[in-house]
Amino acid sequence: MILIQLFFEFFKTGLFAIGGGLATLPFLYEMADKTKWFTNSDVTNLIAISESSPGAIGVNAATYVGFLTHGFSGAIVATLGLITPSIIIIIILGCMIKRFQKSLVIQSIFYGLRPASVALIASSGVLVVKNSFFLFSSTGTSVLIQNVVLAVILSFAVIKTNFHPAIYIFIAAIIGIIFKL
Repeated sequence: MILIQLFFEFFKTGLFAIGGGLATLPFLYEMADKTKWFTNSDVTNLIAISESSPGAIGVNAATYVGFLTHGFSGAIVATLGLITPSIIIIIILGCMIKRFQKSLVIQSIFYGLRPASVALIASSGVLVVKNSFFLFSSTGTSVLIQNVVLAVILSFAVIKTNFHPAIYIFIAAIIGIIFKL
């Protein structure tokens, strides 16, 4: 039963997360609240793992949650659930693209999807900042200064140097291990 629910939840995510992997994050936060398979803190860890491992963020996230929820079979089912809508849509669009390529309606649909993608990605960014820089508890909210400082330093380094992004991910992982951020 849980495998069917995993497939369905990630199928919905794959169907409506327009704009790429980061657009899946609002769906993952909602899934965490709804199913209790993982916590919002797990989503933050999931982002770090998905960003620092090869492959698409959304697929890595689905695989991670599936594995966390139901082991290897959960990882396979969640991943298939996430990618199935894309495969179906690509096949349909591939068959129809030549026919409707110059259609004003189709062009308008894609034009309208752009702001929706931006909104999903922006809300994901806000949620990541919220969960990375703030600690929420029953006694109140506190700022995780060490995380803010690390983000500022790494942001400055990214802007001022020309190193590959994987270097910064590796450095942040090492700092996190050393200081247990």
